[in-house]
Amino acid sequence: MNLDRDLLVVLHDVARMQRTRFDQWARRYGMTRAQGVILVRLSRQPGISQNEMAALCEVEPITVGRLVDRLEARGMIERRPDPSDRRVRRLHLLAAAAPVLDAIEAYKNELTGLLTGELDPKAVETMLEVLLHMKNKLILETAAEKAAAAGE
Repeated sequence: MNLDRDLLVVLHDVARMQRTRFDQWARRYGMTRAQGVILVRLSRQPGISQNEMAALCEVEPITVGRLVDRLEARGMIERRPDPSDRRVRRLHLLAAAAPVLDAIEAYKNELTGLLTGELDPKAVETMLEVLLHMKNKLILETAAEKAAAAGE
């Protein structure tokens, strides 16, 4: 078997290489990739709780808590009380996060251009559709496994 042509190996390699590149890029801003992920997710879903963020990032809430602590210390995020449940703290971006989010978006566009710039736009669209199909299959499988484990 040629691992250079194995779909799952190539997907894994591309994802790993992208993570490594982003780690290197993020260091220039004194950040980690995980902190960048939290900022981006929070920009898309403002006001989510730390537990909701942990579920989205597929990590433990304590891990998100530490990342949020660091971002809060840098003035990029703040925790606000939930109006309906005082035990819950909602996460909100602050103005200091905007330049970093702009830089992340610019870097994402640069990397996308590097990776797909020479490809036919139709090929890129097809690739995206295939990847979304694969992602949805995995989501459905995970949901079915959770339901089976719960006895449903």
